[in-house]
Amino acid sequence: MVDLSVCLAGMEMDNPVVPASGTFGYGREFKDFYDINILGSFSFKGTTKEPRFGNPTPRIAECTCGMINAVGLQNPGVDSVIEHELPEMKKFFGKKVIANVSGFSVDDYAYTCQLLDKQEQVGILEVNVSCPNVHGGGISFGTLPESAAQVTKTVKAVTTKPVFIKLSPNVTDIVSIAKACEEAGADGICLINTLLGMRIDINKRKPIIANKMGGFSGDAIFPVAVRIVYQVAKACNIPVMGCGGVSSADNVIEMMMAGATAVQVGAANLVNPYVCRDIIEALPSVCERLNINKISDIIGVID
Repeated sequence: MVDLSVCLAGMEMDNPVVPASGTFGYGREFKDFYDINILGSFSFKGTTKEPRFGNPTPRIAECTCGMINAVGLQNPGVDSVIEHELPEMKKFFGKKVIANVSGFSVDDYAYTCQLLDKQEQVGILEVNVSCPNVHGGGISFGTLPESAAQVTKTVKAVTTKPVFIKLSPNVTDIVSIAKACEEAGADGICLINTLLGMRIDINKRKPIIANKMGGFSGDAIFPVAVRIVYQVAKACNIPVMGCGGVSSADNVIEMMMAGATAVQVGAANLVNPYVCRDIIEALPSVCERLNINKISDIIGVID
């Protein structure tokens, strides 16, 4: 019997499979497809201090082996999430969830994280620092080690639960940013957020999505994600959640061998709503084929 359990910064999980934020809603949209309690956990829709309508439409463009999106963090705001979404979620999901948090100032992050930290259902806070710093000229918090560390330190000062910083790959040296977050007290790193992409409608001679550019995700970015997970896991002493182009049990194993403790599945959920269930069901046979008795033993085995 293969042991699929992992421990992510103190949160015990039956398996390492986690639907990524923004691709799984609050779980309600998927619960009628299968019993989502088989998941290790899931990261719910990115939450901000205030409600957000999001970007103008169209927001999504398909492309080879992936998609580009610019949804714009549409969400009802943290108060509504706590008052409505979490109680509803408790009716059909009995495990701890991962709360994905976004903000446009350091104070925004602190405010939202402090409220979500008090919720019993939240096991981990996943802080997305790919948002623009409105008080810093619009540069994303995650593009500079100093600003990423500042968010990390501020959030850690007002929370008690593990804090994972989700980093953007659209930088020159992601390892230095990850190390700065670790030094500032981060309990883990989530890698990677989307790459930056663009599609043009050649007939209309204009960008397909209203925002012109957006986050590129899907199978095509998997090798980039594996490379970054490997680099950061080797450089840091805190756990990594791998994310980016994962769509199969083999992908999960590969990401874990690169250094991930848990693995998020993103865009694939939008193509096949059963993909996480299928991955979890396939993992034991893949592990047996590879002579893996305990999946946690393969974390970071690549030198």
